[in-house]
Amino acid sequence: MHPAPSIIAFTTLSGLGLGLLFWLGLDPTAPTGWVGFAFFAIGYAMAVGGLSASTFHLGRPERALKAFTQWQTSWLSREAWCAVAALTVMGIYAFFLVFFSVQIAPLGWLGAVLCLLTVYTTSMIYAQLKTVPRWHHWSTSALFLALALAGGALLSGRVTIAMVLLLIAGGLQAWWWQTGDKRLKDSGSSMESATGLGSIGAVRAFEPPHTGNNYLLREMVHVVGRKHSQKLRLIALGLMMVLPVLLLLLPFGHVWALVAVLAHVAGVAVARWLFFAEAEHVVGLYYGKR
Repeated sequence: MHPAPSIIAFTTLSGLGLGLLFWLGLDPTAPTGWVGFAFFAIGYAMAVGGLSASTFHLGRPERALKAFTQWQTSWLSREAWCAVAALTVMGIYAFFLVFFSVQIAPLGWLGAVLCLLTVYTTSMIYAQLKTVPRWHHWSTSALFLALALAGGALLSGRVTIAMVLLLIAGGLQAWWWQTGDKRLKDSGSSMESATGLGSIGAVRAFEPPHTGNNYLLREMVHVVGRKHSQKLRLIALGLMMVLPVLLLLLPFGHVWALVAVLAHVAGVAVARWLFFAEAEHVVGLYYGKR
């Protein structure tokens, strides 16, 4: 699928921001005062910034509020409600913590759960799609949650936990790529099933269905060369996992910590680009693109 910058920013920043808010909600000795304000501000800036970026991919952004009306059937609508609930609860929790040094632990726990639930609903927007076999798997949600937890731990300064979670998330990402490469073939979808002409034998594309470009080809069909893809995967893993872990093993320094965070964010952004660019929508079969 076409890797739009707004969707990459959305899936990268919102997960990291909500991951940070998750750890702040669980922290038994959460930061207060200006230090606490800074942590919550970063979390909110990333979460709200990422969620806001997603609206730029809509054909009519002014209609984004209508997403709230379809919560019974739409994971996008459920994500919207969960995001509002998570940010509201965490906002109240942060208000008392930052300005009055009062920690209402149950409120923080509830906010933490809602943050993870928001990340899960985001993942289900993609994992529910049978038309994209690479995404249609439980591991897609597991990957989103693992990266949110690892990135949040890194942003909140939990060095030991961050190293463990980064290794888990990196391993899960590598496994997701490896198994995802086989899912389109294993799904049974083919040119024959796409055209409905399987009963007459093997089918191949003689000419494209039309002479010009269209919405489906622009948005749903994006082909990445295998060599190019493999290089980007190595870059993503190196930035999101290997470099941050190596930096965290060094004696603590604010500069190294900042570089580790920036490297991780860049690595997740590359992985998210691949997430969309490598997604083989079955409509590509009809156009002879798969």
